[in-house]
Amino acid sequence: MNLQKTPTTALVLDDNRGTRRQIVSDLEQSGIFSQIYEAGDGLDGLHKASETLPDIILCDVEMPRLDGLKFLAAIRSKPETEHIPVLILTSNADRGVKLKGLTDGARDFILIPYDPQELAARARLHLNAKRREEELRKQNQELELLSNKDTLTGVFNRRYLNHILNVELLRAARTDGLISVLMIDIDHFKQINDTFGHQSGDHVLKRMTAAITASLRDYDLLFRYGGEEFVVLLPDTSHREAKNVAQRLCQKVHALRFSDALVHLRLTVSIGVAEFPGMDIGTAEELLDYADQALYRAKENGRNQIA
Repeated sequence: MNLQKTPTTALVLDDNRGTRRQIVSDLEQSGIFSQIYEAGDGLDGLHKASETLPDIILCDVEMPRLDGLKFLAAIRSKPETEHIPVLILTSNADRGVKLKGLTDGARDFILIPYDPQELAARARLHLNAKRREEELRKQNQELELLSNKDTLTGVFNRRYLNHILNVELLRAARTDGLISVLMIDIDHFKQINDTFGHQSGDHVLKRMTAAITASLRDYDLLFRYGGEEFVVLLPDTSHREAKNVAQRLCQKVHALRFSDALVHLRLTVSIGVAEFPGMDIGTAEELLDYADQALYRAKENGRNQIA
């Protein structure tokens, strides 16, 4: 990996200006960094680290106001800085200090005087490790997101609905807010599968979810509840407003046009609407149950309608 091609920053903390300037000069000579920041003690360094979020920090142990080990603890306690590698540079060869620093999260301990080439090599080593860790965290986040998505339609799945609905209800309860949900069922979907095949049925599901998603606000969420049933979560939305959303979605779905074997298909949906807080609705399960009961009424009354 060529570190010079990527803007890379460092922060050097040392209360001895001569030592600090020497470290900065040696790092500049290495050509690794596009920008090197300086601080004269741990407190200034903490502010500078929060402002600049450097890729690596090189820190002395003995400093006024906030020493290196306390600085290290503070860095590790903040989510925005906890993953920045910290290298301790010190003339103190005490084994206890070294073990304390490594135990508290220092990535390396380098004794002063140091070899400039070795310092650069260690900095490269820890920068490479940091980038690999960042890539791994990114991949894990992507995997977590994928685990919350329905593989066919790309909308959120029932597992994520169970989680996020409880979160939203707690938030609404704290702020005296409203939440509405729409329970959506595609009318006569089994006939589509039986007549045109499951691939065509899958195509219908994907087209419908795309149309619904495009009609929602950025903070509304669409979930596949199971089979041809879907749930829309509408934060900060009253029952009356939710009915208006449901009406708009019915129109959007019915306006879909298909080609080939599905050219004559006119898709309709039935929708049940429920609001939190409401009579006898205090939990996520009760909210979904009421929406499901309303959906059942819509289907019993002839489908292609809202209840």
